[in-house]
Amino acid sequence: MKQSKLFSKTKKELSEDVEAASHKWLLKGDFIDQLSSGIYSFLPLGWRVHQKIENLIREEMNKIGAQEVFLPSLQPKQLWEETDRWGNMAPPLFKLEDQHEREYALGSTHEEVITDLARKRIESYRDLPQAVFQIQNKFRNEVRATGGLLRTREFMMKDLYSFHATEKSLDNYYQKVKKAYFRIFDSCNLNAVAVEAESGSIGGSKSEEFMIESPSGEDEVLICKNCNFGANTEKVGELNECPECGAELEHKNCIEEAHAFYLGDKYSSEMGATFTDKNGEEEPLLMGCYGIGVGRLMATIVEVSHDDKGIIWPMRVAPFQVHLLQLGDDKKVEKTAKKVTKSLQEAGIEVLYDDRDKSAGEKFADADLIGIPYRLVVSEKSLEEDSVEVKMRVEDETELISTGKIAEEIENRIK
Repeated sequence: MKQSKLFSKTKKELSEDVEAASHKWLLKGDFIDQLSSGIYSFLPLGWRVHQKIENLIREEMNKIGAQEVFLPSLQPKQLWEETDRWGNMAPPLFKLEDQHEREYALGSTHEEVITDLARKRIESYRDLPQAVFQIQNKFRNEVRATGGLLRTREFMMKDLYSFHATEKSLDNYYQKVKKAYFRIFDSCNLNAVAVEAESGSIGGSKSEEFMIESPSGEDEVLICKNCNFGANTEKVGELNECPECGAELEHKNCIEEAHAFYLGDKYSSEMGATFTDKNGEEEPLLMGCYGIGVGRLMATIVEVSHDDKGIIWPMRVAPFQVHLLQLGDDKKVEKTAKKVTKSLQEAGIEVLYDDRDKSAGEKFADADLIGIPYRLVVSEKSLEEDSVEVKMRVEDETELISTGKIAEEIENRIK
């Protein structure tokens, strides 16, 4: 991709109300554009990152046997009335009427829709367990949308729903999902912790939030220094000692990155979603629900991984793997830059080629801001040694690698 053709313009100045680091850097790098409070457009760089995160999540969902679906955002009032949530959601639903005066909500979550699908398809214990997921728009009528992508009114979420005949089956799958979530966060270079949490409007007998420590986090979490206990203060209030081992508890500000709910038969009982067990008895389906906000995960990565120059993307989710800078307008430099770009692309490496008529200082600043893992520089100076200058975004040191070997060397490094 030639940077001169990129539908993106980096910014130097932002409005004073931009406080969160991720909000600042994603706007400056032109990954996103704010249309209104809590409503954002994803521009080419931002959407590439978003898609990388989606695919990472999708890969892990497929590993645990979940099947992908895509459910409607527009949901009829009658469905929400079956669970008595039409007027009881927090935040409240976005509601609208069609021209026939029928009422609908823009889905903030999909328990009703998926339970309706399950009651039409699952009849026997032989049909169980089942797990389906989607990556789809959600709408939250937030009173105060803040922090850029950390709290928005429209966003993409991966929501997974599982159906079971027994508590043991539900427990086993719940643990599989937790492990998958930790693998996702590890791939994003995030250190997550699962803590006890309130179930809120979703409900169920228990739930856990997956938290990432960050100064910009809105949640206060208690973490035991000695054992695995952790809880949101909304769940347990002010504790000084761990209720499990008695050790001292640490207070940490965290970003809630995901939430898993042990729903049990809450929705299936209310909506008549049953199955016939081995004894021929009719029983309500047991359910689990597991969500990750994709845009929030993108923002959280930036909150954790940046410096005073810009973003530092992990390789798995970076918009490109290599940022190649052509310095100067010397014909030999241009020819070599194009040749190196082609060799990298032929090796399957994603390259953003900075061919713009800009100063070296501007190009270096934009490279640091955008935060692609590898920066390659082709200049008259590097060509004096028939080489390309190579620098990783996370490091200060540079090195020279022969132009003839650069594609092979970078390919080996990013495997």
